Amino acid sequence: MTRPVPHTRAQYPYHHPTPTRWADNDVYGHVNNVTYYAYFDTAVNAYLAARGALDIHGGAVIGLVVESGCAYFAPAAFPDTLSVGLRVGRLGSSSVRYELAVFREGHDAACAQGHFVHVYVDRDTRRPAPLPPVLRAALDALHPD
Repeated sequence: MTRPVPHTRAQYPYHHPTPTRWADNDVYGHVNNVTYYAYFDTAVNAYLAARGALDIHGGAVIGLVVESGCAYFAPAAFPDTLSVGLRVGRLGSSSVRYELAVFREGHDAACAQGHFVHVYVDRDTRRPAPLPPVLRAALDALHPD
């Protein structure tokens, strides 16, 4: 397997500011690997909510994570100021592959980058459902096609 190369800030059209918290550090003195997934989830949901594309409690569709992954290149630690870059790698009729990268303030190369795939399903039946127009529009803005 070929090791991925860190992406740069310019490769991501949206950046979500993400200050580290004291609780993000582990016993080894850096942000724990699982915390990056929380950063990813927060960046995606903040982006969608700001664009009116996410109704957590009453939306007709919900996104279920079916795949995720992350590669780590350099440590981050409290009190670093981070930003999480977000783009869409693939957009289907009911699914999206989010691609994300974490950047330390003052650094152009990602310290970590990853992805996760959401399949959007009907809230009640849990069967795949087409992306609503407002969600598709928000995701199109992040997809280079």
